[in-house]
Amino acid sequence: MISRRRFIEGVSAMGIGAALGTSLPFSSAQASQGEGEPKKGGHLIVGIDNASSSDRLDPAFWFETYMYFVGSQLFNNLLEIDENGALIPSLARAWESPDRGKSWVIDLREDVLFHDGRKLTARDVVYSLNYHRTPDSSSPVKVYLDPVTAIEATGSHQVTISLAAPDVDFVSLLASVHFVVTAENEDFAKGIGTGAFILEDFQPGVRTLVRRNPDHWNPARGHVDSVETLAMNDATARVAALVSGSVQLINRVEKRVVSRLESMPNIRLLRTRDSQIFTLPGLSNQAPFDNLDARLALKYAIDRQQIIDNVLGGYASLGNDNPVFPSNAYFAADLPQRPYDPDRARFHWQKAGFSGPLRLSAADAGFPGSVDAAQLYQQSARRAGIELQVERVPDDGYWENIWRKHVFVTSNWSNRPSADGLLSMVFTSGAAWNESFWQVPSFDALVSAARGEADEQRRRQLYHDIQEVLVNQSSTIIPLYADSLDASSARVKGITATPGFPLSGNRAAEKAWLEA
Repeated sequence: MISRRRFIEGVSAMGIGAALGTSLPFSSAQASQGEGEPKKGGHLIVGIDNASSSDRLDPAFWFETYMYFVGSQLFNNLLEIDENGALIPSLARAWESPDRGKSWVIDLREDVLFHDGRKLTARDVVYSLNYHRTPDSSSPVKVYLDPVTAIEATGSHQVTISLAAPDVDFVSLLASVHFVVTAENEDFAKGIGTGAFILEDFQPGVRTLVRRNPDHWNPARGHVDSVETLAMNDATARVAALVSGSVQLINRVEKRVVSRLESMPNIRLLRTRDSQIFTLPGLSNQAPFDNLDARLALKYAIDRQQIIDNVLGGYASLGNDNPVFPSNAYFAADLPQRPYDPDRARFHWQKAGFSGPLRLSAADAGFPGSVDAAQLYQQSARRAGIELQVERVPDDGYWENIWRKHVFVTSNWSNRPSADGLLSMVFTSGAAWNESFWQVPSFDALVSAARGEADEQRRRQLYHDIQEVLVNQSSTIIPLYADSLDASSARVKGITATPGFPLSGNRAAEKAWLEA
């Protein structure tokens, strides 16, 4: 189905090999094959979902796609993930661990200026990373820095990060979207970064306007004169805006309209395989999810392929309640795929002894097509004697009022730069976004052990064990890996897919250029 239009795919894997000490040449964002040399100029208008009136420029409060996309226009990370799924330099030019993951030495570029003219130094990086470590920080990536004992400037352009225990994959976490850099003692809310664009106007939940940074350190990025990112939470409105020409790039194209867009010569579809997991987390501290048999019953009672075919139009692959993405080097492909099995579901449900219907709260904010998927799940579960009540809830305020409050909901997660990145953020006991409140000390110990294991064979086995536990015991149903479908005007060039990450790793705006 990809060949029907100009889809772009990502295919390669990430893993330990990408993280170990390396020194790589400067990243050159190359234009898509056959698109020619990038041209400067023009005004790019983008429609992005998951925007909110409570959005902030402070990365500690970035929660969803809109701010990931806007923030990546203003700020840079030390490292990025490229089109091949490999770690590449950004503000860092090289990195290494002299002691097998116990500490990391990062050398910075020396030609980088902030938007206000200040020069990037190691002190800025120390400040920006430590910002997430403060005792009162609510940053979702604070958990990534819990093992850190010190972040020090060991040169004017060198930073050394010391850890309490070895983490051979630690440096890859620094490519996480939240770990952007601002100037020392600066307020992130001012939007002063080193990115390809300078902030002009920020209206939370409405729009963001930026202009091209004339002193940007990376000549291969920042081609258009300005970018206007509109908050467009409604999927139908986004497509209508693209078709009418009022925007030139949108995210999260609903699969039901793909064939319509494919027939339009002035529209380009951008596909990134397996870029999200759609999850159905159940609160493990409440019935029926506090019972293993109930959890297994609900995993056997969902017809995953039916949802892929009918809700996602085939733009997804089967999930197995495993949050590690297939593109990850440690993905356990040998774990048996759990089938839709009403008889086994009925057996476990009756053994659990849960009486009464189970409410499943769904909204497209959880994932696009949530309500349709929930209704299909309701039908397949009914054949196993499980009564699901589908409750359609508003998109507005979903993450504040429904998620992690209602017992059974819909949700989604994008890929992370390493296996540990998502496990530590969502599935361990202390994870900032532990959406099922699943707390199992032995599982936490496995994750911790894998993080520090330098022996590749033992590390691989640990990650295999971790996935086996999640598949067979966790309180989260993961029916599929959804492809990311973005769309643009055919005039928009230069956007390449990043494996597992939508919108070209959230950096589509700085890679894009406009054809005359």
